[in-house]
Amino acid sequence: MLLSIQDLVVRYGQETALNITRPVTIEEGDRIGVIGSNGAGKTTLIKSILGLVNYQGTIYTSLQPSQIATHMQFNEYTDAMPTKYVMEAILGTKISQNEKLQEMIHYFEFEKCLKKRFSKLSGGQKQRFTIIMVMMQEAPLTFYDEVTSGLDFETRQKLVEKLAQWYQGKDSSLLIVSHYYEELELLADKLLILDKGRVIDYGYRNELFQKYCGKSVIIIDYSEENENLIRDFKRLSAPAHLIALSCESYEDEKNITDLLLRHNINYKRSNRDIEIIYINAKENYEKKEGHIHAE
Repeated sequence: MLLSIQDLVVRYGQETALNITRPVTIEEGDRIGVIGSNGAGKTTLIKSILGLVNYQGTIYTSLQPSQIATHMQFNEYTDAMPTKYVMEAILGTKISQNEKLQEMIHYFEFEKCLKKRFSKLSGGQKQRFTIIMVMMQEAPLTFYDEVTSGLDFETRQKLVEKLAQWYQGKDSSLLIVSHYYEELELLADKLLILDKGRVIDYGYRNELFQKYCGKSVIIIDYSEENENLIRDFKRLSAPAHLIALSCESYEDEKNITDLLLRHNINYKRSNRDIEIIYINAKENYEKKEGHIHAE
C-alpha cells in the first residue's frame, strides 16, 4: 500500500470542503480517476495529501515527499530564459547528456519549443512542458490535476493518448483529476467519486459499472419516439440528450438491440461508460442520504 486516507476532514472557515469517512487506499500500479462536480473536493484532496492545507484525520504513506510528483492545474515558470534552460536548471541536468530527458522531449514532440520562452508557448505546449518536468521525477505516485484544462478537443485527445501510452505496462500509480470523462476512459481503472466533499463510492471501474449500471448499457439519442419505443425496458439516469438502457444479461441486450435495429435506430453499447456510472452512483447516493435524513 502506497497511501491510505481515513476520517479526513478539511474546513475552510465554516465550510466543510472534504469529509471522507470511509477508508481510501492507493496501491502500487493503481490508476485512479477522481470525478465529481465543481466543489466536490477533488483538488482539495490532492492538496491535503501534499500537506498544502490543514486537515483533521489520518493520511498515511510509505513514500517520501520526493517520491510523490504533482501536476497542478495552473503552472508558471520563469520567462527570463528559453524553456530549454529552465528545464535544465530545474532538473539539474543537461538535455544533451540525459537520454531519458531526450526521449521524453521527443515523445511529447517538444523539440521545436526548447528555444521559446514559457509565455510564448501555446496551452498544449505548456502542458507538455509541465508533464515532462513531472515525469522526469519517475515517482511511484503521481497526481495529475486537470492536465488538459483549457485545451481544445483535438489537443486534449492527443495529449491524453500519449500519457496513456507512456504509462502502459509501468508500475507507476496515478491519481487523475478530470472533468472530461473520455480522458479517464483511457487512463483510469479505478474511480473515486466525490460529491460535496464526501465519497460516493470508490473501487474498480468494472465493478462500479456492474453495481450501478448492470452487465452493459445501450445508449440512444433522446426523442419522444425513442422514449415510447423502449418504455418496457429498464432505464438508467443519463444526460438529458440521451437514453440509457440497462442490460442485466445477454438476452436483455439482444432484445433491445433487435428492436433498435428493426426501427433503424443507431445505438452505442458500453460496459465501462464513466459518465453513466457517475450519474447513477450520485443519484443512488442522494436517494440513500434522503432516506436516512427522512428517518
